[in-house]
Amino acid sequence: MGPELRATLGFLEKLTLSPEALTHEDADAVLATGVTADALVDAIVVAALFSMIVRLADSFAWRLPTPEQHAARAQANLESGYSLMTPADVPA
Repeated sequence: MGPELRATLGFLEKLTLSPEALTHEDADAVLATGVTADALVDAIVVAALFSMIVRLADSFAWRLPTPEQHAARAQANLESGYSLMTPADVPA
C-alpha cells in the first residue's frame, strides 16, 4: 500500500471513528503525500455514502445479496457499473 492510500485510509478512519478530533492538519497531511484535494473529497463522499447506506440497511433490516449473488453479478458490474435494481432483479 502506497503512502497516498495509507494516508487517505487513515484520514477516513479518523473521520469515521472520531470525527470531533479531525482537524485541518489531518487533511494537510493527506495532501502532503500527493493526494489531490479532489481525490480526498471523493474519498470522503464515498465513505459518507457507505456509512449512510450501512446505517439504513441495519435500521430497515434490508435483505442483502449473498456472496454467491454478488459473484453472479460481478462480471456485469465490471462491464456496466452498478445500477439500481428493478423489482424483477430482487431475489425472492
